[in-house]
Amino acid sequence: MSKHCILVGVPVETGASQAGCLMGPASYRTAGLQPMLESLGHKVSDQGDVVPQIAPLPDGVFARSKHPEAMIGWTRVLTKAAETFAANGFPIFMGGDHSLAAGTVSGIARHADNVGRPLFVLWLDAHPDLHSPDTTASGNLHGVPVAYFTGMDGFSPHFPALKSAVPTENICMMGIRSVDPAENGRLAKSGIEVHDMRAIDENGIVAPLRAFLERVRAANGLLHVSLDVDFLDPDIAPAVGTTVPGGATFREAHLVMETLCDSDLVTSLDLVELNPFLDERGRTAQLMVDLTASLLGRKVLDRPTRRF
Repeated sequence: MSKHCILVGVPVETGASQAGCLMGPASYRTAGLQPMLESLGHKVSDQGDVVPQIAPLPDGVFARSKHPEAMIGWTRVLTKAAETFAANGFPIFMGGDHSLAAGTVSGIARHADNVGRPLFVLWLDAHPDLHSPDTTASGNLHGVPVAYFTGMDGFSPHFPALKSAVPTENICMMGIRSVDPAENGRLAKSGIEVHDMRAIDENGIVAPLRAFLERVRAANGLLHVSLDVDFLDPDIAPAVGTTVPGGATFREAHLVMETLCDSDLVTSLDLVELNPFLDERGRTAQLMVDLTASLLGRKVLDRPTRRF
């Protein structure tokens, strides 16, 4: 089915440990995301890059975390932008590090409330990102967005107040293989559905994904997909500052996207943690574009020959 794909650049890197993610949106554009979508029959509008509104915090606030004022500013503007764009099409947020999901998912959740439908989130990532600014050992705030948009403690009163928290039971995580002790405790209590790489090795990736999609369909839900480069094995996707061995293979990743396409349930998408400075001849950017193609209608037999 043809969609109105709305491209939104989010050049944020203050949540990550290495500089470079701010080049992510330009890299997706260079890798041909828009013409690929148009070739599949979709209407595409590129809204350019979001500009954050950053205000200083009082001294000592979130002292254990890095650049909290930047994440708060990004979250504020992205929440409004995501709510608006979700009402007008299929937004694709081109990151940027994963801290952006605090705003994108919160805004999509507002839109879901506006139309009277529940929001579900498929979190494709090596990490659960369930820290708060005061529990993160690294201080890097790309590790906190899920805790924020599910309404967990540790963000009030400085982060934007949540209008529509995402219920934890509406979240499915796949590809998890790097979890800190504080996050383990939160996961155990949260009700989030988690399929780590051992579970995927033992049971496959399609059966649990289809079961989750059936829950979304039964609830008449909207489905937001947040795809982190480190969901993928670093052998095929080296352009990320948080590489964790043992990620999804090329075929597993495409199978996930093709299954999502078949469901016709996905209504919005994050593409995050692409660091072009760490890439090899654009291979990771191109893979992320190809995965987006599989999500939005490209079939196996349509896949082009690789140029490297």
